[in-house]
Amino acid sequence: MATLALARFGPGLLWDSQQPVASWTAVAANVVVGIGWIVAFARFLRGLDELQRKFLQDALEVTLGVGWVGGFAYVVADAAGLIAYDVNIALFPVLLGVVYSIAFVVGKIRYR
Repeated sequence: MATLALARFGPGLLWDSQQPVASWTAVAANVVVGIGWIVAFARFLRGLDELQRKFLQDALEVTLGVGWVGGFAYVVADAAGLIAYDVNIALFPVLLGVVYSIAFVVGKIRYR
């Protein structure tokens, strides 16, 4: 989160927005940290027992589906002029987090 904040708010707050090297360095740092997070999460998944891994993977499958379907539906509707106001992109990860949480809880209840 810190590297994302640095990449987003660094230009203009910490350095001049006309310095592309600093901005690209912050973006690269964010990508490197993101790759590290993915590797750590994959190791975490491999360390779980089979049932817990199934809960997480099922929830991730639903979240990915909602992200793809919802994201592309929004892009198409926006391109067709069907959406009258701009939606803040920050709401998309929040939506995915809520979907993931609900899918995880439903999976836990279903396998009780």
